[in-house]
Amino acid sequence: KQWYQRRVRGDKISNVVITFKEDFGTAGRAGYFDTSGIIRDVMQNHLLQILCLVAMERPVSVDASDIRDEKVKVLKFVKPLELDDVITGQYVANPDGKTEDARTGYKEDPGVPADSKTPTYAVAKMYIDNDRWAGVPFILKCGKALNERKAEIRIQFKDTPSDIFGNTCRRNELVIRVQPSEAVYCKMNVKSPGMSFNTVESELNLSYHDRFEGLDLPDAYERLILDFILGSQTNFVRTDELAEAWRIFTPLLHKLDAGEKDPVEYMYGSRGPAEADRFVRDLGFAFSGTYKWTEKK
Repeated sequence: KQWYQRRVRGDKISNVVITFKEDFGTAGRAGYFDTSGIIRDVMQNHLLQILCLVAMERPVSVDASDIRDEKVKVLKFVKPLELDDVITGQYVANPDGKTEDARTGYKEDPGVPADSKTPTYAVAKMYIDNDRWAGVPFILKCGKALNERKAEIRIQFKDTPSDIFGNTCRRNELVIRVQPSEAVYCKMNVKSPGMSFNTVESELNLSYHDRFEGLDLPDAYERLILDFILGSQTNFVRTDELAEAWRIFTPLLHKLDAGEKDPVEYMYGSRGPAEADRFVRDLGFAFSGTYKWTEKK
């Protein structure tokens, strides 16, 4: 707790990236999805909930009211989003796809109008203008028909002011992986084994299924149904929290619905639009591509 409170602050953090990726398309839900889009479907609710949990201050207790009070405080510090704060995308067919779904673009799905501008991918930036997080971009990314299934929070620390290893050290990161294979790990630089003074990327790792063998972790909706049965409101949105969430997103959604920003096309099975990578890079996110996660055998 003290480690997190002292180090996860604006003067130590470069950016926070919250990602939700699905490796399939609308899968028969196109009729519903085209009336909502990825921002309403995922970002405005699921990702914003995660943002609140990451950024909130310590509540007075674990009581549902105290936790939700702190979540609302976070949202009150966030300004409404503008068109320049987002990049939207829409997937197209991959002619080399291995499945029929992959060879079907979004507009080719039955129920989707040929001129649809509904985004199936979005990345947005927002800032929490309080003492802890001032100046730190929170980057929310979500999309369908991408290259993998993943949900995670990635807190990227700032570069070391003076790198004695010839600027070869990559950024340290605290990663909370929600799915698949739940884990919390700190990605860091260590001296390579042996006589060399070179550095390599490694991690301090807590993988739930490795540490707690035989543990049956419930799915998200299983947990929510149980909370409902038990009368626990901790993981449910309160009315004032919902109002703040819509205050942040509604002006943007109205402009997108009016066609003021066209989605960028990206191929089914890709990382998403190239413009999205440039967008997050301009916000300070550093992607090296050199780190390899090793699953325990």
